[in-house]
Formats: sequence, structure tokens, C-alpha cells
Amino acid sequence: MVVAKKWIYVKPFDGLPKDENFRLEEETLPELAENEFLAEAEFLSVDPYMRPYMASYPAGSVMIGGQVAKVTASRNAQFPVGAYVFGNFGWRTHTIVNLERGTTGLDSKPYVLPSFGAHPRSLGLGVLGMPGNTAYFGLLELCQPKAGETVVVSGAAGAVGSVVGQIAKIKGCTVVGVAGSDDKCAWLRELGFDAAINYRTVGPDGFAAALKQAAPNGVDCYFDNVGGYISAAVLTQMNLYGRISVCGTISNYNEGRAQVADPQREFVFKQLRQEGFIVTRWAKRWMEGIEANLRWIEEGKLSYQETVTDGFGQMPQAFVSMLTGGNTGKAVVRV
Repeated sequence: MVVAKKWIYVKPFDGLPKDENFRLEEETLPELAENEFLAEAEFLSVDPYMRPYMASYPAGSVMIGGQVAKVTASRNAQFPVGAYVFGNFGWRTHTIVNLERGTTGLDSKPYVLPSFGAHPRSLGLGVLGMPGNTAYFGLLELCQPKAGETVVVSGAAGAVGSVVGQIAKIKGCTVVGVAGSDDKCAWLRELGFDAAINYRTVGPDGFAAALKQAAPNGVDCYFDNVGGYISAAVLTQMNLYGRISVCGTISNYNEGRAQVADPQREFVFKQLRQEGFIVTRWAKRWMEGIEANLRWIEEGKLSYQETVTDGFGQMPQAFVSMLTGGNTGKAVVRV
């Protein structure tokens, strides 16, 4: 008999998530059926997308999200006991997985983690998982950066942005990162970013000038994680034929949408190209991204950092901290 703990989405978020939006419950799991396996969570992910995505789920649903888990019982030969897997099992300590029935409804299937060598399995939630692939495909497929170009990354000290900037450096670009503290900006410079802007220090009125100083030759590629006034300012400094990859708009997930100038003029006269994306578009190439990022890690070209919170009971707190910029690199919870 296995008793699972799970975090329930009690009611829709209004602004920043609060304790009243979550409830911790327990359930006793049934015996495994044919082709099922039992996954015990080791690390769970908290990510910005969870905030807007939960709006489409009814109250009473389990909070969505990915986890690295150990297979502790199995009636499925593809997932043997002792294997470690990634799965979108939600905020749960134990999950019975039936591949035909699905789990949380997210558009990806569980898979056995490849070997990460000496690196921690938690990277399956970060640079060697969804965020790393988001950076890899979102930058290389949509922005298509060329050596010598200038790339700007907002949300640059997060799980995705920090990888985007490093891949752009690998491709020979000048890279400017935008982050929310001096410590984060210092870390970006350690990663090899050519410049870093603390948007909280310069403020909305000073951001355009700070960007002009950091990128005097204009911006060729912009990887957008935040939206709002930062993105509006970057648009005005894009070069001819600039490319913009829109990954997220975290600046307006918890607050009202910022009013910015109509950007259409910039798109017309600079002949810009902007495209939004969800990384599961490249599901059939998933291992390509993981293998490339792992190879760059092994070659010393790609570094990572994690902000780890201990305890399944701390899931809501870790989630809110991530949404308010409390993490550097990938935010994970260790069960």
C-alpha cells in the first residue's frame, strides 16, 4: 500500500499565488495494472508556465509540472524498477503511470533519463530537460543567430535565459543579459555574457539608455522571456531583419498587462520577424537538444546553477519565490 501526497489547485490565482490557492492532500494508490508503473518523485520542477497554464484547469486539479522520479514498482518492461524517469506527473510524491491513460494532460510522454555522467539527475528538470531544450530550439531554430551578431536575453538569469545566452556565445555572438539583481548580473558575466543590465536598478525610464550602452551596434536577435516595457524598449533598438523568439511574458503573469507603444512600425520599417513557441513543437527531436547541451557541459562551454528547496511541503513557497525572481538558474524542489 502506497500513500501519495499531492498539492491541489484550490481556486484560480488572483495576482501572485497565495497559500489559499493550494491544499495538500493524501491518497492511497491502488495495485498496479498491466503495463503500469509506480514513480516516486525525487525532484520536482517549478516553472513560470505553471502560472498561466493553471487557468485552464478546474479547481480541484493536481498542480501540473514535471519531475524526476524513480521507478519503484513496474508492470511495464520499458520502465524497469530502479530506472529514473522524467514525467509530467504534477505536484505528487507518487504516481501510477499508465501511458495509454496519460497523467496530467501536458503534451509529452514520460521517458527514461539518459546518463548524465557525474552531473545530478535534477538537471533533467533544467539544462538537460525542458528548459534546456527551450533554450536550444527556441534560439537556434527561431532566432538563427550568426557569429558577430548581438543577442539580447531577458529573464537571463533563469533556467532558460542563462542557457540561451551561453549557446549564443558558443555560436560567436555578443550577448547582453537582462536580470533583476546585481548578484544575478555578476553571475551572467561569469557565464561569459558580454554585458548585463539590472532592470530594477535602471528602472523603466533608464532601461533604453542602458541597453544602448550595452549594445551600441543594435540588437539582431532577442530572446524574450518577460514581455512588458523591457521588450518594448528592445524592439526600438532592433536592427534590420532582426529576429525575436517569444518564450514567455512573466512580467504580466501576476499583474495587469503593461501598456506599451504600438510596435507595428518597428516590424514594418525594420522588417523584423517575431515568433512565439512552445517547446513541445520539437518533441520528436527532444534527445537532440539534451545531447547537445550535455556535450557542451562536458566540453566546459555550458555551465548551470540550481536553486534547490528541500521538502515536498515547500512546493507553493518555491513556486512563488521563482515567480518573484528568487531563483538563480533552475528552481527545483528536492523531495
